[in-house]
Amino acid sequence: MGVTDIQATTVEDSQAASTTFIAAAARPNLVFTLAKTSFTSTNSFSARKLTVTTTGTADNGKTVTIVGTDLNDKALTEVITSTGSAETISGAKYFKTIVSATCSAQYAANVSVGMTNLVTMNLITGRARLKAFTTISKGASTRIDFMNGFAPADSSTSTVFSTKTSGVNNAADDVYIPDEGVLFAQNLMVQFDLSGAHLLTAFHA
Repeated sequence: MGVTDIQATTVEDSQAASTTFIAAAARPNLVFTLAKTSFTSTNSFSARKLTVTTTGTADNGKTVTIVGTDLNDKALTEVITSTGSAETISGAKYFKTIVSATCSAQYAANVSVGMTNLVTMNLITGRARLKAFTTISKGASTRIDFMNGFAPADSSTSTVFSTKTSGVNNAADDVYIPDEGVLFAQNLMVQFDLSGAHLLTAFHA
């Protein structure tokens, strides 16, 4: 009987996008009261893009500064600028934890801090070969990116290859990679949209 070094890692995040997950709708003078500071209730491996949602008028140019940490537990800061009235603006960075959220000036009406459906997770830290993966799809076809990144020296990432879920609810989308698999020289990461996937299992060595 042969011996294999292949391991399986499953990641899942159950929390759909919410405009109030981090801070409920309110009118703080400067500092928001945080409802959540991490995503450990949904999946301790995940990091999410954050959003700022306004409900009033005359808020163009006002900002919310988010301070927290990234997937590598390094300090991370992002400034999200409102560009109009009664709108949701998404940030570009992925936060694992949130320490504070501070607005540049009091908003005209309620404002909240939430998160999008986009999730980033570490599958394995260090050098790895991806041999296969399976995704349990939801009823939408969305993109999945497998990335190499978050080395100790920096927080840069690079997409090695991309695919999509089938869009057939509860279908198992199985992908087998030939020969030695795909090499990830630093860390094996995955990024996907929760509207298209329930969970993902990667088989790696």
